[in-house]
Amino acid sequence: MCAMTKIALVTGAGSGIGRATALHLSRAGYSVVLAGRRASALAETAALGDNMLAVPTDITDPLAVKALFDKTLAVFGRLDVLFNNAGYNAPALPLEELPLDELRAVLDINILGAMLCAGEAMRIMKAQEPRGGRIINTGSLSAHMPRPLTAAYSVSKHAITGLTKSILMDGRAFGITCSQIDVGNAATDMSGHMVTGAIQADGQLRPEPRMSADEVAKMVGYIASLPPEANIPFVTVMAGGMPFYGRG
Repeated sequence: MCAMTKIALVTGAGSGIGRATALHLSRAGYSVVLAGRRASALAETAALGDNMLAVPTDITDPLAVKALFDKTLAVFGRLDVLFNNAGYNAPALPLEELPLDELRAVLDINILGAMLCAGEAMRIMKAQEPRGGRIINTGSLSAHMPRPLTAAYSVSKHAITGLTKSILMDGRAFGITCSQIDVGNAATDMSGHMVTGAIQADGQLRPEPRMSADEVAKMVGYIASLPPEANIPFVTVMAGGMPFYGRG
């Protein structure tokens, strides 16, 4: 490995925004660790890029997360960027009708998993030389304004905002900074229903525009490329024309 090569770890790297970002970082010269639950999907991502290491991981399992970051350190010796991207959304249901297992899945993956990965990344970034690094969290427009019948997802993305702010404060003395990209309608499997109709605040179903996941990947790459003295704490990347401003 070239001494100048930077190391990035991407969660949810088997598809969607995670795959697009892993490939973008690979093309930018990073060595990229791919994390996700599906080994076959990670292998597909790895086959599309260079300098990639696939590590199947359940990010809700603390031992699995520790093993993921230990493997990263053993293979590459450091970690420069964590893209905390893995996420899950429950079916659109009233909160009182949402099955407990779906509620737990959203909170465990979107909050617990993100916090476990951030903690392990910070442990490495504090100890390595040169010290420091970047953590980039995938937020959502739902961190600002919820959609109907998505209480669990909205709560989880509000929590990511709290995590981002906490890392910004707690990591400052160690050269660790944090950013949050609030994404609106990236074209992924999770947003596929928007092509035919998304539930609006008035209860109607209407199609919404989507954008390429590559646009989010470009923003991750730009933030990752900033010098240590610069940061973008919060940024929104959304499909033009989607009904966010004026939603209600």
